[in-house]
Amino acid sequence: MQHFATETDAIFYKRPQPFTKFDNQNILAYTLGATLYMPASMPNISAMVQSQKYRDLTSFVIDLEDAVGDAELAQCEEKIIADINALYTLYENKEIQLQNLPLIFIRVRSVEQFSFLTTTLGKHQEVLTGYVFPKFSAVQGATYFDLLEQTIQQHQLTLFGMPILESRDILYKESRMDALFAIKEVLHQYRERVLNVRIGATDFCGIYGIRRRVDSTIYDIAVIRDGIADIVNVLGRQEDGFVISGPVWEYFSNQRVLKPELRVTPFSEKGALHARQALLDDYLDGLIKEVLMDRQNGILGKTIIHPSHIRVVHALYVVSYEEYLDALSIVEHNDGQKGVIKSHYSNKMNEMKPHTRWAQQILRQAHVYGVYNESVDFASLLLNTEVGGSMDATTEEQVEYFSGL
Repeated sequence: MQHFATETDAIFYKRPQPFTKFDNQNILAYTLGATLYMPASMPNISAMVQSQKYRDLTSFVIDLEDAVGDAELAQCEEKIIADINALYTLYENKEIQLQNLPLIFIRVRSVEQFSFLTTTLGKHQEVLTGYVFPKFSAVQGATYFDLLEQTIQQHQLTLFGMPILESRDILYKESRMDALFAIKEVLHQYRERVLNVRIGATDFCGIYGIRRRVDSTIYDIAVIRDGIADIVNVLGRQEDGFVISGPVWEYFSNQRVLKPELRVTPFSEKGALHARQALLDDYLDGLIKEVLMDRQNGILGKTIIHPSHIRVVHALYVVSYEEYLDALSIVEHNDGQKGVIKSHYSNKMNEMKPHTRWAQQILRQAHVYGVYNESVDFASLLLNTEVGGSMDATTEEQVEYFSGL
């Protein structure tokens, strides 16, 4: 897999590098980007992977939890086993290669179901990158990771777990810190198996009967914002090194009330105001704002529900030329000789000690998503290949994608 593998060199000062699930965990955690969630009932999953139907798709989760009704659970379990077996058969017959597969995960709904799937799938789990553990707590979380470790050892696999923090004890203020520190202890115990920590803001909102509007971000909801802040505070510390992914963006169209906040300038300078309008028509300006807010708050990665969102998110993860030069300068001068130097553009100061971790993260991000050329930004990348494959076809794609639900 490689982000923006087909883009021209005119976009990038430094091109994104290929990755597989066998890469160094510290780099792999950055690669997930826009992770597409699809219900296990979605038809033709193996065919979608084999045909590379969505060229920007690099990671996805097959969901057996909230996206599957209780009445269809048994049928969906059978289907997901058939899907993974089909992918493994394609791999065994050399019709697909592991290095060309997206990072594939299964979200289970219980420890019992997880045990059933790992036992049933056996070595066929080689085509998976891992599992997602919902409503993660310290007690059942340890059980999940114990079972994961047993599966890895039994079948000699490379697999990871991704906990989702979305339960009441994490959101309620009186229990939050105890719950988070207990979870932190479990995650450290299984550190080499934890790829990513995810935040389930939809479940958090449901606890209070709240649903954010399409023209708001999750950070506009105070009770959720406070919970996210404490999750980053506890699990995002320098000594922990966990990559924390942002909550799902759940909209693909709706009625707008507030004024759009997507700047005109990046598009008007390129004579492409029609492209900006297409983003507004598909309500992607809210997604853009939320991804920028995620990044500003120490969060990288986004759960999405439609393929048209992938390129938008990844375009915002490509590192700017200015950020890259700042990061390089900080790392290169962090030898004790100087404490601060002015930036390449002489518009800010770069302090060696407080900015070092930021610089290291930017360089990892640059390795995975690339670096824009000096005169290029996210708008240029979106214009280069058009959002969702076709600026004007996004709505049609949405209908096609969701027609199987």
